[in-house]
Amino acid sequence: MPDNANPPRRPIQVLEKIEEAKAVLRDLGMPPAQQNERSALTMLALLSLKVDTSWSGASNPLLGITPIMEFVAQNYEKTYAPNTRETIRRQTVHQFVEAGFLIVNPDKPSRPTNSPKTVYQISATALKLLHSYGTNDWSENLRVYLTSVETLKRRYAQERERERIPVTVAKGLTISLSPGGQNVLIEKIINDFCALFTPGGKLIYVGDTGDKWGYFDSESLQALGVTVEAHGKMPDVVVHHVQQNWLVLIEAVTSHGAVTPKRRNELEVVFGSSTAGLVFVTAFHRRNDMVRYLNEISWETEVWVAEAPSHIIHFNGERFLGPY
Repeated sequence: MPDNANPPRRPIQVLEKIEEAKAVLRDLGMPPAQQNERSALTMLALLSLKVDTSWSGASNPLLGITPIMEFVAQNYEKTYAPNTRETIRRQTVHQFVEAGFLIVNPDKPSRPTNSPKTVYQISATALKLLHSYGTNDWSENLRVYLTSVETLKRRYAQERERERIPVTVAKGLTISLSPGGQNVLIEKIINDFCALFTPGGKLIYVGDTGDKWGYFDSESLQALGVTVEAHGKMPDVVVHHVQQNWLVLIEAVTSHGAVTPKRRNELEVVFGSSTAGLVFVTAFHRRNDMVRYLNEISWETEVWVAEAPSHIIHFNGERFLGPY
């Protein structure tokens, strides 16, 4: 049998530290699925706890998923494949956040959680508790922490809620979009583009970075002959220009999502049964943002730039701002 048939044994100190971390997760009341090695190693990374670092020496740096994985590989001889990022995020980090143990983007609460710059940090109260692990004060400190964690979770949730973006989608109805990302542009589309180019129009759908179905008037869409099941195919904003009987499909572009020929074909399939004519619009924050997409944008579509809201750019066709 070749020498590398089995992975090398990790030092006993590494295994002991991992077992200590598992014990902490059990004491904190984490679900059984988050009491495993992956979760233990994730917590050790978030605490910057190396094998020879005492619990009293733990810290709480801001870390993204990739730096967490790098710390684990360098200090605990466990290398995760790149495609494990989502497993760590969805099956460990998400639960840590839900438990109030971990804070998302404390440096910038308005940063969308799906941003590649998203970072996580062990809460200050949890860090203080963990400094006492292995001491005579652990049990009492743990009891105090567990009685206060619900209050802390509510406080963090309130802080993030204050960052949300309010948008009026119908008379007497206002929704709040998750902060940051393309939702800042979506707010401008609704308040500026729609007011100027679809006056008296009816919002049908508004996507949300954090919740894909931010707002959806399915009955109004069905009245136009369209039934949508796969929400992943929806554009960012759909508005019915009642006066012209146009269904305006708008993509808000921050990092991706222009109306390319491929995307236009996809939307034509989804909304092909519409009794209202289809109009395709790509929206950008600034003209500079548009430059990198010029070769991708489909002909016979429109481009709107938020920094010059009263203007629209028409990509060649037989008519200006209208269905084909």
